[in-house]
Amino acid sequence: MKLAQHLKPTLPRPWLLALAGVMWTAVGVMLDRYAFIWLTRPPSLAHAGLGLAGVAAAVPIYRLGFRTLARQNIERIRQLQERPCLFSFLAWKSYATVAVMISTGLFLRHSAIPKPYLAILYAAIGGGLFLSSFVYYGHLYRLANRHPYSKKGVTPP
Repeated sequence: MKLAQHLKPTLPRPWLLALAGVMWTAVGVMLDRYAFIWLTRPPSLAHAGLGLAGVAAAVPIYRLGFRTLARQNIERIRQLQERPCLFSFLAWKSYATVAVMISTGLFLRHSAIPKPYLAILYAAIGGGLFLSSFVYYGHLYRLANRHPYSKKGVTPP
């Protein structure tokens, strides 16, 4: 048991918050990239409208869903011990949700649904994730500015 605890990868809580934010950014950008590629091959005015629909749908997805999840995750991370496990940037039950989302995405991407229509969903979810990643970054910024050593003229002992 002691060896397992010694080998467990740990990080300070702020690093977990940064890792979560980077992951949400990366997945959001990846999904938006798929949507962009599908909508620009071949480019058309109709595809531009579908892209705008996806971007417009990203805002309510962010406001009504992902922002709340990000805030809950931040609060959960704040309650963890000082150096929690590296993989606790997500709640353990969220890993199952991620697996379902990845599987669904793969299924949809390889389905007969025309890619320009699928791009609406990808752009909406990708945009919502990307916007929500800034909830993490904002929390980290506020956390850094509360630290006593982050003030000008104050040096660590």
